[in-house]
Amino acid sequence: MTHLTIGHLAERAGVATSAIRFYESRGLVSSVRTTGNQRRYEQSTLRRIAFIRTAQRVGLSLDEIAEALDTLPDGRALTKADWRRLSTAWRPRLDEQIERIERLRDRLDSCIGCGCLSLRTCALSNPGDEAADRGPGAAFLEPHGRRAR
Repeated sequence: MTHLTIGHLAERAGVATSAIRFYESRGLVSSVRTTGNQRRYEQSTLRRIAFIRTAQRVGLSLDEIAEALDTLPDGRALTKADWRRLSTAWRPRLDEQIERIERLRDRLDSCIGCGCLSLRTCALSNPGDEAADRGPGAAFLEPHGRRAR
């Protein structure tokens, strides 16, 4: 089995060594230690990092990523079936995010939807600060009228 140094893994994965150490501290990747206490990573870690980076790019949190990775056996790369299962499970979450981004795009030039009353149109879009009972944040941008979290 081929093991990579942290520097080689970072170079191949296109991330900083500090990112790899951070991922390891969060339990997203793992290493073995040499007798000199140096980290060594299985080559399959490259795919795990690619998976982490892709999931981050689509807006998933590290907690969501960790939860997904916890369903996979340690010591092997993601398979096509693994990816299909994970991506299918994330579809509703990603659809909500897409809806939120579209709402932001469509409303950005007129109102941020937060109930702040700081823009002239807030008096029209949110008279009497009715959005306040929805909680903090951009309540109008949340899908299906949910409260911001």
